[in-house]
Amino acid sequence: GVDLQVCTSKVPTCCTKKMEERYQTAAKQDIQQVLQTSSAALKFLISRNAAAFQENFQMLIRLAENYTSTLFCGTYRNMAAEATKRVQELFTDVGLFIFGTDVSTEEFINRFFDALFPVVYNHMINPGPTDISLEYAECLQMMRRDIRPFGDVPPKAIGQMEKSLLPSRIFLQALNLGIEVVNTTDHLRFSKDCSRALLRMQYCPHCKGLTLSKPCMGYCLNVIRGCLANMAEVDLHWRGYIQSLEELSSALSGAHDIENVLLNFHSLVNDALIQARINGPELSEQVNKLCGPPVRKPTVSPGCSFDQNIQERKMFSRDSEETLANRRKEFINNLRLYRAFYGGLADQLCSNELAAADGLPCWNGEDVVRSYTHRVVGSGIKAQSANREVKVKGTDPVINQIIDKLKHIIQV
Repeated sequence: GVDLQVCTSKVPTCCTKKMEERYQTAAKQDIQQVLQTSSAALKFLISRNAAAFQENFQMLIRLAENYTSTLFCGTYRNMAAEATKRVQELFTDVGLFIFGTDVSTEEFINRFFDALFPVVYNHMINPGPTDISLEYAECLQMMRRDIRPFGDVPPKAIGQMEKSLLPSRIFLQALNLGIEVVNTTDHLRFSKDCSRALLRMQYCPHCKGLTLSKPCMGYCLNVIRGCLANMAEVDLHWRGYIQSLEELSSALSGAHDIENVLLNFHSLVNDALIQARINGPELSEQVNKLCGPPVRKPTVSPGCSFDQNIQERKMFSRDSEETLANRRKEFINNLRLYRAFYGGLADQLCSNELAAADGLPCWNGEDVVRSYTHRVVGSGIKAQSANREVKVKGTDPVINQIIDKLKHIIQV
């Protein structure tokens, strides 16, 4: 093979140009395989937890909705049918918000209390033989924020919900970004120069019949650090990402814990109803001034149609082991082990998979030697200017994009 491009030699070898091309493909596939194997556990850790947290949040929302509807069915039966519909709408909005839709917490909590006021007025403050008319209910709804029938409960509910829902939403977004980062780096395209260096390191010895020799450690580091120079740039931002996830996780505990806030929402609603009952006579007076005397229409309020699913409560065990806070803590502790994943990737690949063990004869790109004598460069793009094995030209736009996303989520 006189026309070899990479595995050139002064003496004839076992390789033809076609053979070299096949080795080139194999070298690329090998490195892809090794990369994907090394990130598999990290990817599994994040994606398994993203799915588990999503499921936990869904169950939590359903349970909180159950608790709140049960309050009406048990204690305020006469208004249960209308109120549970409002409860359902509220918790649908809670779910939309946590899973990333742009809805305002303040807006949907206010909407809930606005819609609840006519129901409370009709059945508790000024009950009559028939229901109030639709127009009259609309007037009450519009006046709720001025009259403040529920006292300071709505602003309190808004404060609690904002402080617990937003961090949970960001937590899920961050986990999904983590999966995206690993997927992106798993399928990175290698430059022509890197591909040739991989071929020289992995398969050129085969052309000389040296099928058992492995690359020297220093040589391997230069080739792989050159090939992964762009990926090493992710290191700083990946560390920042894990640290900010850690901080976010501790901010989610305590008073703003989503479990506490959602599962105790029903008692806030109860406080609101008690407040409305106590201030009943004053409220009636204010309503008469603003909306006139009640206009009624003949209707029959249906009873309680809500299905109190006790089964679900048992499923969401409130055991200390299984609380969301503990689950988060365990996840963060496991993720912390991968802090240096991108910075140490080249070293990990060479020492675990690719290079010869210390002290054994090894391949230096041209021959089998006792040890590699050239300078070994550091990680990252800047360090590659002194790399004799791989030329690195500028930054990779795909990596830049992923770094920007990491910077953004850290800020959020």
